[in-house]
Amino acid sequence: MQRKYRLKGQKSFRFLFSKGKSRNNRALVLIYAPSKFETPRVGFVVSKKIGKAVVRNKVRRRLREAFRSLIPGVKHFTNYVIIARSGIEKLDFNQIKTSIQDALNKEGLLNAKYK
Repeated sequence: MQRKYRLKGQKSFRFLFSKGKSRNNRALVLIYAPSKFETPRVGFVVSKKIGKAVVRNKVRRRLREAFRSLIPGVKHFTNYVIIARSGIEKLDFNQIKTSIQDALNKEGLLNAKYK
């Protein structure tokens, strides 16, 4: 994923955790809030509850790639944080992508073309 789409800094994450709205499903939690930047920015959180470093990195790579493919259809001027829940390590890539699509779709953050 390109650098311009990455959410960085503890301050940005704290703001989203405190002021953002959330939607969850069995695989992940999506937190979002309006932003002043035109491009959507996203950050990923995978805790140690998921597994060891190799497993966490694999989950993070899958989440990143799934979201990257949805960027053209995602609402702009919005920041996102995706938090992985335990059990996500057992899902394959298509199931992870579907979980992200469902969460975005239920909140009205996804264009009709990508639903």
